[in-house]
Amino acid sequence: MEIQAILPSKGRDLRLDLFRGVANWAIYLDHIPNNVVNWITTRNWGFSDAADLFVFISGYTASFVYAKMMLERGFIVGGTRLTKRVWQLYVAHIVLFVIYIVAIGYVAQRFSDPEIINEFNVAGLVANPIETLRQGLLLKFKPVNLDVLPLYIVLMGLFPPVLWLMLRRPDAVMIGSFVLYFAARYFEWNLQAFPEGTWYFNPFCWQLLFVFGAWCALGGTVRSRSIIDSRGMLWFCLAYLVFALVMTMAGRFQEFGDLFPRWLYDAFNPNDKTNLAPYRFLHFAVIVVLVIRFVPKDWKGLEWRGFDPLIKCGQQSLAVFCVGVFLSFVAHFELTMSSGSLLAQILVSVIGIALMTLVAYYISWSKQQDKPARPAAKPATQAAPVAAPVAASGAEPQPARSQLQDSGVPAVSPAMIAAARSSPE
Repeated sequence: MEIQAILPSKGRDLRLDLFRGVANWAIYLDHIPNNVVNWITTRNWGFSDAADLFVFISGYTASFVYAKMMLERGFIVGGTRLTKRVWQLYVAHIVLFVIYIVAIGYVAQRFSDPEIINEFNVAGLVANPIETLRQGLLLKFKPVNLDVLPLYIVLMGLFPPVLWLMLRRPDAVMIGSFVLYFAARYFEWNLQAFPEGTWYFNPFCWQLLFVFGAWCALGGTVRSRSIIDSRGMLWFCLAYLVFALVMTMAGRFQEFGDLFPRWLYDAFNPNDKTNLAPYRFLHFAVIVVLVIRFVPKDWKGLEWRGFDPLIKCGQQSLAVFCVGVFLSFVAHFELTMSSGSLLAQILVSVIGIALMTLVAYYISWSKQQDKPARPAAKPATQAAPVAAPVAASGAEPQPARSQLQDSGVPAVSPAMIAAARSSPE
C-alpha cells in the first residue's frame, strides 16, 4: 500500500518536551491528597487532566520516532525497536512497583499505621504475597497511583501493527480507533484487575488518545489545518472551554452545582475518567487545536530560560515520572504525619518538583558524559619558511632539512632526483 502519512519536519519539537514536563509536574501534584497547590493543575479547570496529556504525547512521540525507522529499515526493525522500548517501560514499572510497595510496607510497620496499606491498595501483599506479586508482574495488581505505566506498556506493546497501517491509511486507523472506543464503552469491555475490579485506565478506551496523538504526528493536523484555523472552530473551542470550566466548578462546589438542573449536572459529574468520557476527550482535543493554532513549533517563547526546567523534565520523562510517583507518596505521608498546614503543602510541592527537576538535569548531564569526547582538531601544518624563496627562483621546492631529519626521512639531493629520472623503468 502507498504511504499516505506526512512525517513531521526534522528537528526536536520543544512543545512536546515542555508539555510532557507540565504533565509530570501535574501528576506529582495531583497524587498528593489534600494539597492546595494542585489547584493550579488542569484537572480543576476542565474535564481533562495531565493523564490525558501524558498518553497523547506518548502516542505522538512514538509515532514520529519509530515511523521513520519503519519506513527506512522495514517493519521488523521498527517493530523490534518498539518492543525494546516496551521492555524498558516494563523494567521501570517493576522497579518502581517494588520500591513503592516496600516503602509503603516499611512506613506502615515503622509508624504502626496499618490503614496506609489499605489506602494504597497493597493489603493483598499481607494475605497472599506470592500471588499478589505474580499478578503485579502481569500488570493486573497495581497499587494506587501506579496505573499510568501499565496502560502505556500495553498501548506501546500493541502499537507496531497499528503504526504500520497508520503510515498507509492514517484516517482509516483513526476511524477504527473511534469504533473500538465506542464499542468498549457500550459493551463495557475492560481488563480485569487483581484481586477484584477492572483497570482504572480502560485501555480499550484510552487507546483513542494514544492513536489520536499518532494521527496528529503523521499529518492529521496538516490535513485539518483549514478547519483548525477557521473562525468558527476558534469560537467553538473557547465556548467549550468555558462550559467545561463551569461544569467542573459545579462538581467542586456543591452550592454552585445546585444552581443547575440535575440532568445537566449528572451528565458531567462525576467525571468518567476510567472509560474516557466523550466530553473529556473533546475537551482535550479542543486544547490540542488551540495549541496548534497559537503555539507553532518555531515559537520563540520556547527558548525562554524559564521553561528550561519543564523542558528538561519532559526530555527525561520516564525517570522523572517514576521519581514523581514515589515522591508523591512521601509527600502524602509527610502531610499526614505533620499538621498538613498550608505552608507544609507548599513546601512538599516545591521540594518534590525541585527534586524531580534535579533528577532530570543529572540524567541529562550523565548521558552527555557517556558520549565519546570529540578528538581535538589537529593544527594545520605550516609551510617551511624556505619554500617561498625557492619557488620564486623557479627551482623545485624542497622540504626544510630540519623537518626531514626530525621525521626520520633521509635528505634527498638534486643529483639523486636527476639520476632517478634518467634511469630506465
